[in-house]
Amino acid sequence: MTHRSTAPQDSRPESTASAIAVERRRLINLAYRMLGSLAEAEDVVQEAYARWYAMSARQREAVASPGGWLTKVAGRICLDVLRSARTRREQYVGEWVPEPLPARAEWAAGAADDGTADPADRVTLDESVGMAFLVVLESMTPAERVAFVLHDVFRYPFGEVADIVGRTPAACRQLASTARRRIDASRAPLTPTAQRAGVVREFRLAWQAKDIGALIGLLDPDATAVGDGGGLVTALLQPIEGAERIARFFADRTLPGRLEVRECAVNGQPGLAAHLDGAVVSVYAFDIADGRIRRIWAVLNPEKLRPWKEEVRRFR
Repeated sequence: MTHRSTAPQDSRPESTASAIAVERRRLINLAYRMLGSLAEAEDVVQEAYARWYAMSARQREAVASPGGWLTKVAGRICLDVLRSARTRREQYVGEWVPEPLPARAEWAAGAADDGTADPADRVTLDESVGMAFLVVLESMTPAERVAFVLHDVFRYPFGEVADIVGRTPAACRQLASTARRRIDASRAPLTPTAQRAGVVREFRLAWQAKDIGALIGLLDPDATAVGDGGGLVTALLQPIEGAERIARFFADRTLPGRLEVRECAVNGQPGLAAHLDGAVVSVYAFDIADGRIRRIWAVLNPEKLRPWKEEVRRFR
């Protein structure tokens, strides 16, 4: 599985603001996959650009590949963020789920890469940003995650990966291999998008009808549901295990009359978004295999729903 973006191959000196701005989309894509957070990815890219412009004009002109320089800096910042994130997420209230992305990233794929578009418009949605994929990345060490994303997703050679991670190419090869085994072990059999969308639609209808039997039938017996409220809104602090418990939880939830649950794309895959008075208040991502839901991730933390609020303002 590879990403459409590749390592920069243009070695021409590029010191103008317009040439450097072109790199922003690739860096946002890279940083989001490394961190699972669009907000943190934006901060990383902003810091990388700040360091670029902090150099003198002569120093910038001496850089043969500004894209490569920015990637190295952004990659190292991501590594630092991941290391500190382990401590911060241990202190996080409840479960931590990667930040979900709305479908408009696909709708705006033709937007100019001039640095003016919203960063959420510039994250390419493919398998490597699926919620299940990002959750597995969260289980890796920072070095494994960075090495895997750089090499397996963005196709950077191990020599360049080593320069970013601070280890030998052989060590980075081993890191990526370990990460790859984790990904392969967790990967479900490929289910056509139309079939996944149908399962999500049936789940929505059963949820709205409070049909426990139908919900159980849509869930894998060993299914897991995880909620992320970040301590800012009410959400379960522990995952719910088992089809019947999950079905009863959703059936027992009172849906306010003004709340509308809509089918949508979450990180490029079929999901749900709950709208209350014109605002998205929760987003649901699903892992589906053999026609049944294996995992549900519910994101209610308003800080992680910022791109969805912007989507509502733009498209309603």
